[in-house]
Amino acid sequence: MQRHLISAADLTRDDAVLILDTAEEMARVADRPIKKLPTLRGRTVVNLFFEDSTRTRISFEAAEKRLSADVINFTAKGSSVSKGESLKDTAQTLEAMGVDAVVIRHGASGAPYRLATSGWIDAHVINAGDGTHQHPTQALLDAFTMRRRLVGRDAGLGHDLNGRRITLVGDVLHSRVARSNVDLLHTLGAEVTLVAPPTLLPVGVETWPCEVSYDLDSTLPKSDAVMMLRVQRERMNAAFFPTEREYSRRYGLDGERMARMPEHAIVMHPGPMVRGMEITAEVADSDRCTVIEQVTNGVSIRMAVLYLLLGGAEFQAPSTPARTAEEK
Repeated sequence: MQRHLISAADLTRDDAVLILDTAEEMARVADRPIKKLPTLRGRTVVNLFFEDSTRTRISFEAAEKRLSADVINFTAKGSSVSKGESLKDTAQTLEAMGVDAVVIRHGASGAPYRLATSGWIDAHVINAGDGTHQHPTQALLDAFTMRRRLVGRDAGLGHDLNGRRITLVGDVLHSRVARSNVDLLHTLGAEVTLVAPPTLLPVGVETWPCEVSYDLDSTLPKSDAVMMLRVQRERMNAAFFPTEREYSRRYGLDGERMARMPEHAIVMHPGPMVRGMEITAEVADSDRCTVIEQVTNGVSIRMAVLYLLLGGAEFQAPSTPARTAEEK
């Protein structure tokens, strides 16, 4: 593992499989009556969130606490950032406090990379989402969910997603989840297809390691997993499609479309879902939908990432040394 986790594209196949396998071990901790490990005792982790978040922030906090780390939660609202403090000054403040790792979510693409490479802070940096760029732990938990469902919980250990056909549908243009998933799934050997209206595909998408289609109905019968992406209105500054009704009719997943998928295929969504637009309530509440599973798996994946980045057993509290003859 490298010192930081900034982009899913930075991971090799072996890195990714190691994280997935470690997460499988971490998932077993959740089945215990006491869901704690002493691995990161004495280590301090800061959750530095400049954007709103529910799942990611709570998931990281749960992962950190289950590994016995000391957790500091920072939100831009109510902090000196609202008074005009820069990222550099915030980072140097954290450095002065001696933190060991920073989990950062920021609205500006590249902010985690800047934090990791600027020399402002000597701590591990984990990207929890930056603008429309990357969200590596989301891609990892998605791959973990796919491997568990499509390969098997125990059978998947040591394996990737080679030959699996994954379809991502919706607002690819504004989606850091789509970019991260394309990078990671390609690394793991999966065949990825993006389905979206032309206006919601980024410039240069033809250079990505995936196929592109504008027809959802033709891709569903040959998909092992279909991931629906939310239309991110908060990042839009123009009209990218005529009406919500037309978007839903062309690119929404309903019960009729789900019936065209292979029997083993699953439906995924990174959340939050907009029911009635990209996905109907019937599909969201079906047994084939893994949304809640993804939330559960997110804690295991983030525990694995923290464990591997911060050194795991290497940093466990040392046992009390035996007294010497002189001390006795």
